[in-house]
Amino acid sequence: VSVEVRKKRTYVKRADLVAEEQERLDLEAEEKARRQAEIDARDAEVKAKQEAARKQQEDEKAAEERRLQEERDARKQAAEAAEEARKQSMAAADARTKSETEGARQRKTTEGDRKGRHDDKNTKYGRKELHVAAGKGGRRKKKARPSRRVTIESTGEHGFERPTATVVHEVGIPESIPVSELARKMTVKSAEVIKILMQMGVMATINQVLDQDTATLVVEEMGHVARPMQDNALEVELKQQVAEITGDQQPRPPVVTIMGHVDHGKTSLLDYIRTAKVAEGEAGGITQHIGAYHVETDKGMISFLDTPGHAAFTAMRARGAKVTDIVILVVAADDGVKPQTKEAIKHARAAGVPLIVAVNKMDKPEADPDRVKNEMAAQEVVPEDWGGDTMFMPVSAKTGEGVDELLDAVLLQAELLELKAVHDCPATGIVVESSLDKGRGAVATVLVQNGVLRKGDLILTGMEYGRVRAMFDETGTQIDEAGPSMPALVLGLSAVPSAGDEVMVVADERKARELAQLRSERSRDARLANQQQARLDDVFAQARDGQTPSVNIVLKADVQGSAEALSDALTRLTSDEEDVKVKVVSSGVGGINESDVNLAVASNAIVIGFNVRADGSAKRLIEENNIDLKYYSIIYNAIDDVKAAASGLLAPEVREEIIGLAEVKEVFRSRKLGDIAGCIVVDGVVRRSSPIRVLRDNVVIFEGELESLRRFKDDVNEVKAGTECGIGVKNYSVAAGDQIEVFERVEVARSL
Repeated sequence: VSVEVRKKRTYVKRADLVAEEQERLDLEAEEKARRQAEIDARDAEVKAKQEAARKQQEDEKAAEERRLQEERDARKQAAEAAEEARKQSMAAADARTKSETEGARQRKTTEGDRKGRHDDKNTKYGRKELHVAAGKGGRRKKKARPSRRVTIESTGEHGFERPTATVVHEVGIPESIPVSELARKMTVKSAEVIKILMQMGVMATINQVLDQDTATLVVEEMGHVARPMQDNALEVELKQQVAEITGDQQPRPPVVTIMGHVDHGKTSLLDYIRTAKVAEGEAGGITQHIGAYHVETDKGMISFLDTPGHAAFTAMRARGAKVTDIVILVVAADDGVKPQTKEAIKHARAAGVPLIVAVNKMDKPEADPDRVKNEMAAQEVVPEDWGGDTMFMPVSAKTGEGVDELLDAVLLQAELLELKAVHDCPATGIVVESSLDKGRGAVATVLVQNGVLRKGDLILTGMEYGRVRAMFDETGTQIDEAGPSMPALVLGLSAVPSAGDEVMVVADERKARELAQLRSERSRDARLANQQQARLDDVFAQARDGQTPSVNIVLKADVQGSAEALSDALTRLTSDEEDVKVKVVSSGVGGINESDVNLAVASNAIVIGFNVRADGSAKRLIEENNIDLKYYSIIYNAIDDVKAAASGLLAPEVREEIIGLAEVKEVFRSRKLGDIAGCIVVDGVVRRSSPIRVLRDNVVIFEGELESLRRFKDDVNEVKAGTECGIGVKNYSVAAGDQIEVFERVEVARSL
């Protein structure tokens, strides 16, 4: 500070650095005050807008209330005026009636007086003529009665009154109904129905099909009475026919489902029982769909269902458990309890079916049946010799050890269950599996449950019907009939039915056709409703998140169950939170044809054939349009390939790696370079091109980039650990004691 005295006045001059610092502080204070003023102004503006909106809302609400009150008053006044006019018109009518009656009485008196003044005439009967005026003859005329009808002109009002209360309609609701039709039944606009649906959280359009439950909620929400309608008179009639099956019940063979984990030897065990090489025909030794067989033993017939063990075939195993009497759970003695083993236990319990555990692969040296018993006991399946109620049978599908004892145990359990069926009745059953054969058309494996299914019978199953043209057993031998608990391959249906559909023999072809058509329409309406909902969900999801990449798939399989299982497994590869989607555009049964390829071209999809092939015309289209075609015979190969393709569409994950850390020892201020932090690199390396973070007390207070990096007076690109350097941080002032963290962003490939 320099001091100068002039003419008894003292002037104090500050140093340049102090002046610059003060100027900087003043500028910062002004900037801070300006920002605070802007924030205050924005807050005041927002509050003013909110207050204006609130006031406007209150004014609108008050105006609406006034309008409603005026309408109510007007309706009340109109009703009172109409009532007063009605009373006046009735009083006027009564007065007219009274005056007309009085006038008629007076006329009658006058006529009587006049008649008495005339000379009486004698009739040919020797008496005077009655009720006839003098000089007149003929029949007596009826006396005119005054009319009491009140005309519109007399009242001055129309014949209708404005309703004073809301009209409540009784709305009949079918199983599915479009929004526009529902609005018409309630005599409201479709927009009002859509508004109610939006309040319920359902995004809908005027053409969207609603299910019965949703439509009922909408009707009740709008103050009307909902009356659910059932278009199932034929359905009820047929169900009663099935329920009323009566007759002489006879013992029937047991239906046994073989379940277990993949590769635990289910098909090999059944192969030994049937003495036929079935497992070698399966791809990779893995059962791809349910096989239904019947076996003649010394003690009777047993029908077997061999279910797949792969994780994707959950639905097929559940169907097998529902139609079965006894479950044989195959557990490998060298492998123990696995995920599908636990799932099979749950299916058996859910169906209420007794369980027999076959401990397989006892011929292997590492076989440990006690381990299997321990693990099964942990799943609450306790062996008989441990005090439980489950039979454990050690077997070997390779050597045949224990197989006879297993069959004896099955027949013993069947005797305890007292299985019976009615033979002399229309046949009923269930579709175990279905497929499309190029030479024979729709083929269904049917397990008969009651009655005898014969060639020529008219059958109805799900949405399909037809006459049985031919039947085959599991060996391909043609048969003429199939009794209870016997599986048969049936030809003659109009299309491929769904696995799990009930089968029944009907007498009236017209009823069968009508019911099949009705079921088809219901299925189509439900499918359209789901598609429209999914389309809306996709639109809103894309609007929210942007376009999500997807792997589109056109899937064709040999049987319905495999198509269903593979489609479900592929769809579950991704969830809503994933950045990529796997979409099965189409799934069907049979070979790959031109329409499948055209759909793949339109949707940019991969064509997958599971145990099926493309025909010649489809192959030409595939080559012309360069479509990706894949053939598979093992399900997990298809799943792995689609998973890899979907992973390739995922955007790489960006990770941050810390490469260096420097501590600020002192801050130097330079008029040319600004604030320079004198630092020492304590870890890693500091690079000029890398982004940085400033940490104060281990808390990130700034993220940005370096403006300069110097070693003494030289600019450098990087400084290693243990070296001092000068660091300039762009657009930020650091303080002594801060830490500067240097990091890099690295892209890492992602997978599902």
